[in-house]
Amino acid sequence: MAPDAQPPLRKIIHIDMDAFYASVEQRDHPELRGKPVAVGGSSLRGVVAAASYEARVFGVRSAMPSVTAKRLCPDLIFVKHRFDVYREVSAQIRDIFADYTPLIEPLSLDEAYLDVTDHLWPGQTATQVAKEIRARILQATSLTASAGVSYNKFLAKLASDQNKPDGLCVIPPERGPDFVLHLPVGKFHGIGPATASKMNAMGIETGADLRAQDLDFLTRRFGKAGRYYWNISRGIDHRQVRPERIRKSVGAENTYFTDLMTLEAADDALAPLARKVWDHVNRHRLQGRTVTAKVKFSDFQQITRARSLPRPVGSEAELLDQARALIRQVLPDPRGARLLGVTLSGFLDIAHDEPAQLDLFAPQIASGQEPHGPS
Repeated sequence: MAPDAQPPLRKIIHIDMDAFYASVEQRDHPELRGKPVAVGGSSLRGVVAAASYEARVFGVRSAMPSVTAKRLCPDLIFVKHRFDVYREVSAQIRDIFADYTPLIEPLSLDEAYLDVTDHLWPGQTATQVAKEIRARILQATSLTASAGVSYNKFLAKLASDQNKPDGLCVIPPERGPDFVLHLPVGKFHGIGPATASKMNAMGIETGADLRAQDLDFLTRRFGKAGRYYWNISRGIDHRQVRPERIRKSVGAENTYFTDLMTLEAADDALAPLARKVWDHVNRHRLQGRTVTAKVKFSDFQQITRARSLPRPVGSEAELLDQARALIRQVLPDPRGARLLGVTLSGFLDIAHDEPAQLDLFAPQIASGQEPHGPS
């Protein structure tokens, strides 16, 4: 199997806001500045949505159970999320990006790729643009951003993590292939915790270890992703910055204060989730035919069940009926359900849309319930 050739070099900037949600709260509430802050609920079922850098010193991280975070940092201050405010600030930042390039690919409210290759003034560099964008974000929002600049998306994102917070890192083409050699594979974008553990078990712990593997070996062990892993270990990434990302699924989920022990309780809980999903797909004219239901039990075991129809789901009622039918395959269960989720996918006529995370944070939050760990 032949390795991939290096694609044409681009000038890519990755901007990542520093502890975004928590920083917004510290900005708007001066009494929180310099203190360990977690955005999220402090209840037994609470989840940390974001942590300030003062909290991170104690090991507090996003998606961590609030009780664990409080145990690590007894002085941790919990504040409720304000996603409307976070979206407003994100829109301000996006407006700044648009002054430099139309090629903007948001990954979430607080980070995005920019391709400025064909949008630089004579003599201007991507590094200068990154510095200017960071300065303008600070001036407009009083928030800091970190930036990575490189010749592809993988390295630009890797670079933005190097000097956080309020940092800038540039990886030029001559440094790219060797920059990854000494980094743990768990730091690589596209290699999650499970894959990193699998690699570590094989003796693949660093970029150098990954590069030492044969392409055929990687594709046998990791399927199509094996080629991607082979490439990034050499500083190669073919992915383009996509101004409009195609939505593959729309979902909503809730974690409940009290476990749902009966099928009737689960049926009732699914109704608002189906409504939120349907409102979203209907608003964006999406037609999907695959319904997925998710259950997380009190012991944190998670199960999903899916059903693909021969045609698109036609109504909110049908979506709810399908979700309830799927849930009946696994509930009731003596452990009780601490989380339920509903997702629609398999879109037949996918409309170009803003990134899923920009809209789907809110549907994951229900009144009186805690968010399920947005980052």
